Amino acid sequence: MEKQPLTAREKRKKALQASILTALFAALAFGVSVVLHFPVQFLTLDFKDAIIAVGAMFLGPISALVMSAIAALLEFITISGTGPYGLIMNFVASASFSFAAALVYKYRKTFSGAIIALVSGIFSMTAMMMLANLIVTPIYTGMPVASVAQMIPTLLLPFNLIKASLNASLVALLYKPLTAGVGRIFPDLRPRTPLRPSRKSLFLALGAVAVIVAALLVLFFVFEAKIVFGK
Repeated sequence: MEKQPLTAREKRKKALQASILTALFAALAFGVSVVLHFPVQFLTLDFKDAIIAVGAMFLGPISALVMSAIAALLEFITISGTGPYGLIMNFVASASFSFAAALVYKYRKTFSGAIIALVSGIFSMTAMMMLANLIVTPIYTGMPVASVAQMIPTLLLPFNLIKASLNASLVALLYKPLTAGVGRIFPDLRPRTPLRPSRKSLFLALGAVAVIVAALLVLFFVFEAKIVFGK
């Protein structure tokens, strides 16, 4: 049966619900970054990008940019001590990860598409943060660009790979339960296809847990990260 087009009223209702959900995901992402984060030298690892990516894979890639901007702005005006430089870096990290993942998943809503989407998010975030560090960090810290470049293989690259991999693993674990709950609260929003219960999804969950454990071990024992709760 051919699907009937939405009426103008239905479109407005759906757009309103999408806007509310975008704001809720952005607020949740900000809350996560406040409650728990891991300082590593002048860098900070948190898990807000996972929340933003889940919302973006549900709502679409444009929402990734909106949620990233809201979360970064909230952090800038509340708990951030890095000023506009931190605002820029937070936005670039969240947007590059969530936009890439959501864009791939928008056109390939399958199990393999979800894997490709998360891997794309990891590489997109890592590449963009290397570029952003080379541009923003010298301005923020006063370090020469050459000195920042020397930090790429020993700190910046592994740190951002760990951060992106941790967030991607959390997306793999959280996407289905979060979107299932969202579908019940906002029934007019058609959910993006969640990962269905299967042997593949079980292996994905186990793999995600293994990545999280391995990444945290490297983070604490190699980079000597600290755990900070709250501001």
